[in-house]
Amino acid sequence: MAFDKPRFVEKRSDFIKAAARLGEALSEPESPMIRDAAIQRFESTYELAWKAMKLWLENLDIDARNPRDTLREALKQGLIDDGNGWSGLHETRNLTSHTYDEEMARRVYSFIKDHATGLFETLVKKLESLG
Repeated sequence: MAFDKPRFVEKRSDFIKAAARLGEALSEPESPMIRDAAIQRFESTYELAWKAMKLWLENLDIDARNPRDTLREALKQGLIDDGNGWSGLHETRNLTSHTYDEEMARRVYSFIKDHATGLFETLVKKLESLG
C-alpha cells in the first residue's frame, strides 16, 4: 500500500487543531456547557489522533484496521509510549459513545483534564517531528 503523505499531513493538521480546541475548552471555568463542549472536543480529538496514527503506520506497511490495533502498533513503533494511558483514552471514548449522564460527564471531564491532554500533547510533538 502506498503512503498517502498529503492525506497524513491533512489528518495530522486536523488532529493538532482539534487538540488545541480541546485545550481552549479546558481553559474555561467548568460548567455543564463547558463540560459538554470538552467531551465533544475530546471525542473529535481522539478520532483524529488514532486516524493520523493509522495513516502513519500505513507508511510502514502496517495495516491497523481499528483503533485498538492502531494503538497497539503505534506503541510498538514508538509513536506513543504510554499504552495504558491510550487504552484509557480508548475506553473513555467508547464510554462517551454509549452512555451519558451527569455523573459520567463529570468523571470523563476530570479524566480528560488530568490525562488526555498530556497524551495528546505528546502525540502532537511526535507527529510534528515526523515531517
